[in-house]
Amino acid sequence: MYEQEENVKTGTEKIASVFSSIGQFLLSFLETVVVALVISIVLYLFLMTPHEVIGNSMHPTYKNGEYLMANKVIYKLKDPQRGDVIIFKYSDTQDFIKRIIGLPGDKVMLKDGHIFLNDKQLNEINYLSDSIYTNGGEFLHEGETITVGENQYFVCGDNRPHSSDSRTFGPIEKSAIKGKAWIVYYPFSQFRVVKHETYEGI
Repeated sequence: MYEQEENVKTGTEKIASVFSSIGQFLLSFLETVVVALVISIVLYLFLMTPHEVIGNSMHPTYKNGEYLMANKVIYKLKDPQRGDVIIFKYSDTQDFIKRIIGLPGDKVMLKDGHIFLNDKQLNEINYLSDSIYTNGGEFLHEGETITVGENQYFVCGDNRPHSSDSRTFGPIEKSAIKGKAWIVYYPFSQFRVVKHETYEGI
């Protein structure tokens, strides 16, 4: 008789233990989700900004429909560098992704389909095909030289024949830059860390 009562009690304790474990798991899972959401919100508001690549101006380096995250803080700590891929405000409703080519004070010239900086041809072989010809635009014409102003940056798309950039609308203001491209996160199959270029001898 006593043995049966002890068995019933033990079974009840086991059931209670199972429910307790489930409750602890759910609570732990909920805490993890809340912490992840808080971290995501903080990153979004203060550190990172998302951007969808629209169009083919950076193709094939960055393709239409890809989503990337840009670092919003880095340019508060240091100046943008030549070769950086940036997101900047083009208009009240549109952001652009381009590559920084010219820095403040640089002399930019187009000659024979190539960009020259400070009288030296820019080596863009890492992201431009040899067959790409860089045409002039409404702002910078073939054979013309312009000097990038203070706190301004001359930017170009990697797909030169199909890019509206500083050749057309001129250098952009530093204040328009929203961030430095960091990672491509969608499509997931294309996940990668963004590569920024450096140029020797310029």
